[in-house]
Amino acid sequence: MNLHWALNRVRAMGARELGHRGAQQLRIQLQRAGVGRVRATPGTAARGKPWIATWPTGLAIGTYREAAERVLGGSFRLFGREWPLGFPPEWNRDPSTGTRAPLTFGKTLDYRNAALVGDIKHLWEPNRHLELVTLAQAWRLTGEWRFAQGCQALLDSWIAQCGYLRGPNWSSSLELALRLTNWSCAWHLLGADDSVLFAGESGAAFKAGHLSRHSSANNHLLGELLGLMLGTTTWPCWPESARFAARARREFEEQALLQNGLDGVNREHAIWYQHEVADMMLLAGLTVRANGHEFSEAFWERLEAMLAFIASCMDVGGNVPAFGDADDAVIVRFNPAADYDAYRSLLACGSVLFGRHDFRYKAGYFDDKSRWLLGDEAAARFTAMTADASGARLRRSFEAGGYYILGSDFESPREVRLIADAAPLGYLRIAAHGHADALSFVAGLPLLVDPGTYAYHTQTRWREYFRGTSAHNTVRIDGRDQSVSGGPFLWTQHANTRRLAVELGADTERIVAEHDGYCRLDDPLLHRREIAYDRSARRVRVIDELRASSAHHIEMFWHFATECAVRLEEDGAVAARQGVGLKVRWPAALTGRLERGRTDPVLGWVSARFNEKVPTDTLIVSGTVSGHWRGLSTIQIWMEGR
Repeated sequence: MNLHWALNRVRAMGARELGHRGAQQLRIQLQRAGVGRVRATPGTAARGKPWIATWPTGLAIGTYREAAERVLGGSFRLFGREWPLGFPPEWNRDPSTGTRAPLTFGKTLDYRNAALVGDIKHLWEPNRHLELVTLAQAWRLTGEWRFAQGCQALLDSWIAQCGYLRGPNWSSSLELALRLTNWSCAWHLLGADDSVLFAGESGAAFKAGHLSRHSSANNHLLGELLGLMLGTTTWPCWPESARFAARARREFEEQALLQNGLDGVNREHAIWYQHEVADMMLLAGLTVRANGHEFSEAFWERLEAMLAFIASCMDVGGNVPAFGDADDAVIVRFNPAADYDAYRSLLACGSVLFGRHDFRYKAGYFDDKSRWLLGDEAAARFTAMTADASGARLRRSFEAGGYYILGSDFESPREVRLIADAAPLGYLRIAAHGHADALSFVAGLPLLVDPGTYAYHTQTRWREYFRGTSAHNTVRIDGRDQSVSGGPFLWTQHANTRRLAVELGADTERIVAEHDGYCRLDDPLLHRREIAYDRSARRVRVIDELRASSAHHIEMFWHFATECAVRLEEDGAVAARQGVGLKVRWPAALTGRLERGRTDPVLGWVSARFNEKVPTDTLIVSGTVSGHWRGLSTIQIWMEGR
């Protein structure tokens, strides 16, 4: 374990958390010695019900047969592409590096050590057993016994290779919980056969003592509670089951309301995790309801608000900006199609659950995942709904979350949609999935973009770039990020953002905000930015104000979508795609240059999905300015024939 990271991580903990982690280490050592293992008692206990009463019909069976055939042929989909892992795969081997992790006690295995385990993200991904659900779906739709046998073969091989508490697949409680979630879903799809019962029970028992707490209580805790809840509800086969299930239900709702603001913005400020948490809430809510319990009205209202935030961020073309971290993970792969759209799918479910015609318009179609979750009757209701394309329910101000939408002609071919980020860095003291992107903004189609994530545990230089200030449409001072990184999922000093003014709805809309991230410098500097949009002229004015005592080197970054053709002109830079474009002009005291695919330093990249990156044009406007400086940039937007 990296000593520098460990010291930073300890500094991010309070006294209560240190005590909690000390007690947790004691439990781990007891488990290591074999104390406290719970064995399930198969038999007469009533099994839990699935999330849906009647399985959907009329699905494209060939899609599921083909997906299941690929799994039986040893091809597993990891991060958007197929990997030849074999059938069954080597469960403790990282497919990206070939490294085989040792089968030592899982909770003390240093999974951050790439030399020991390889890229742990790649090792963990197939062990979530998303493919188990694909095989179970294929069996249910085709009745072909070989797909059910494939499920059994995967489970048997996993249990044989991954002994209880041994190896990397027992090192993360979240990974265990997501695997348990997929086991539960597959078990129901297979017809609730007791043959895989013991596996789920041992996982659920282990989950109860290893929940993420304190500064780690983000989406990981919700995922762990989901796995505990589904495991103990599906297989209530020991005396503690009812207590564990009730505890999981109670804490899951508490965390769902705590981690997501009243305005629907997830407090990790990473929109892919907004999707993942909403997905957890949807599956949890449906399962709890099917088993005779119910979450509160506030829970469902919060879920609706979360979907409304996604709908508001989605532009007329269906694009959602890549704010914060994204690992492309799904909780359960109900839809095996390669072109599956996670955001539209959530909105399709939300349109039926909440009677939202605007969600119906944004979703566009009722996808297979929505049919597996809600059934044929819901699909019929979706089809019968009118689609509200007026934008009347578009929410444009998310005060608690810190996001604001400026623009005009929403939901039309002439749409201009700007999303300004005046949000906190992230959630809790470590802000694990936040990016140093204060006062940045994106422009839909897309034209100006957030470049994404690319890497997590390995490739440190790339991890630091994509989460750093230079990968966002904002200002960097003296070559430093706005916030201070202490590790790949840890920020030791946070830039605090403060909103000063918001005016929406008039012909000229604007937001003014500032952050104190550079007040830590020897010469403290405050960055204030005003973003104003003139609706009639389709012009954006960006005024950056820097308040300091002495001179500083500044850099403004403008990241263009990969589809844009970008060129420098004497008085600015022009970017265009599909008959739409913009021209950026910058303050006279500064100079502009384009960078594309540079590696030293890293500049000019975008990552549309995890573990993939491609070059893109990035405009960098830089220079040295006096202590108190104001600079005006303008962005003129034009549309041909619209």
